[in-house]
Amino acid sequence: MNISTADPRLLGRTVRRVVFDEATIAQRVRELGADITRAYPDGELLVLGLLKGSFIFLSDLVRQIRRPLQVDFIVASSYGESTISSGHVRLVYDPETELEGKHIVLVEDIIDTGRTLSRLMELLQARKPRSLEICALLHKHVASGFPYETRFLGFGAPNEFLVGYGLDHAENFRHLPYIASLQ
Repeated sequence: MNISTADPRLLGRTVRRVVFDEATIAQRVRELGADITRAYPDGELLVLGLLKGSFIFLSDLVRQIRRPLQVDFIVASSYGESTISSGHVRLVYDPETELEGKHIVLVEDIIDTGRTLSRLMELLQARKPRSLEICALLHKHVASGFPYETRFLGFGAPNEFLVGYGLDHAENFRHLPYIASLQ
């Protein structure tokens, strides 16, 4: 699929290519929802979204999980306006939901360096959940020494700066219904 600067959603920027189109994303989200449903036949399930990038993915995902669940969010920042993670993770919002004894699925848009996710996993494990797993839409597989398994994974991703379907650059492009590589 070719996307040009004529698309008003791109703010005059061009994208190198569409990496995952709408239909491909929708199909994979349905599959992930079914996987999560099977993985948690009982117990309290909390789907915890890492904002802001995961909000579109999380919204579509929870509608595909066919069992009772709760939703909450956590906010951490490491990018600012750069296209490269600063390495400094700043927690902006901590979930208000009680975490102890619950199955928690931490939903992330993309695993890049893994620094943010590693810090959050440590924080969440200290709160004694019944289980704690990662669900990521994308994984670049470039994080050296990332100690956690991604149990529920949408797609392996190229080592490019990606936008759309919740992923942004300086708060732009989250609303795109596809995932594209930004030039």
